[in-house]
Amino acid sequence: MLTSGLLFIGTQEIIIIVILVLLLFGGKKIPELMRGLGRGVKEFKDGQREEPTESGNNNTNNKENSNNAH
Repeated sequence: MLTSGLLFIGTQEIIIIVILVLLLFGGKKIPELMRGLGRGVKEFKDGQREEPTESGNNNTNNKENSNNAH
């Protein structure tokens, strides 16, 4: 399988990736990028937590409105 080889990243590959990121973005830009990535992950997780409650509230409101209409 081709995908099984892609799942295992060794130490050498990680070092090469880190060096490339340093060369592309520079040392000063990396903390800003990581901060933005962290905020994005946090917002994504918050959005996942809020989704079921919002849809649950909408379903309850829709049922109440349909009961009032009859």
